[in-house]
Amino acid sequence: MEEEDIILGKTHTLKINRFVDFGCYVDGKNLGEILVPKRYIPNGKQEDDLIEVFVHTDSEDRIIATNEKPYIEVGEFASLKVVAVNDFGAFMDWGLMKDLFVPFIEQQTKMDADRMYVVFAYVDSATDRIAASSRLEQFMALGPANYELGEEVDIIITNKTDLGYKAIINGEHWGLIYTNQVFERIKIGDKRKAFIQKMRDDDKIDISLRKVGLEHIDDVSLIIMDALKEDEFIGLHDKSDPDEIKKHFGISKKAFKKAIGGLYKQKLIAIEDNGIRIL
Repeated sequence: MEEEDIILGKTHTLKINRFVDFGCYVDGKNLGEILVPKRYIPNGKQEDDLIEVFVHTDSEDRIIATNEKPYIEVGEFASLKVVAVNDFGAFMDWGLMKDLFVPFIEQQTKMDADRMYVVFAYVDSATDRIAASSRLEQFMALGPANYELGEEVDIIITNKTDLGYKAIINGEHWGLIYTNQVFERIKIGDKRKAFIQKMRDDDKIDISLRKVGLEHIDDVSLIIMDALKEDEFIGLHDKSDPDEIKKHFGISKKAFKKAIGGLYKQKLIAIEDNGIRIL
């Protein structure tokens, strides 16, 4: 059986070859022996033991490993914070001592310090260094997607458009959540579960945060949810005066009670003693 190559920027389980004063060396297979500095070795480890480590490079571009978990690995998308910028690019906090570099040429828009951006981590073929890019299009899968209607997928929200929220599906394809189908607070960089709603002829994909076909939200419920997205809490409930409900929503008390009952069952709102609140 052919040995699996060790990939820079990925987590691997490797065997400890030997210990030295400043750490230990693990069998990096195709990458040779890799140093794990002493502070990253769990207590009680001995030669020939296995250790789970993330393989990366230090400030002098030497391949090393750590048992720390980065926020992103090579081949993944994540929302990270810029901690510094210079004439060559930006530096992002990815959970390790050495920041993750985003070359200026790989920035979709000029990055600013203290802001969050969705990026893709890759190994720069010219320098053999781990880097990141916010030019996401180049890392998406080519060709049509093959999803089933209602299939559960993993998404990361990348940006807001005039139509809704753009998201990456399963780290491969673009999807869109329409604004009028968002009944909860979401933000750029959120990682969530979603469901395939429609596969379009132009290869675009509509997705929903709620399972397709369950508990259809009617027009009255949409009115209430839209209002709650603005105010979070509304001081009306099933015992409120019908005229107050009519004045606020333009609907009857009967329609209001039915709608909030459905929204409550779907865990989209909480019904409190003095009103309703979005979850």
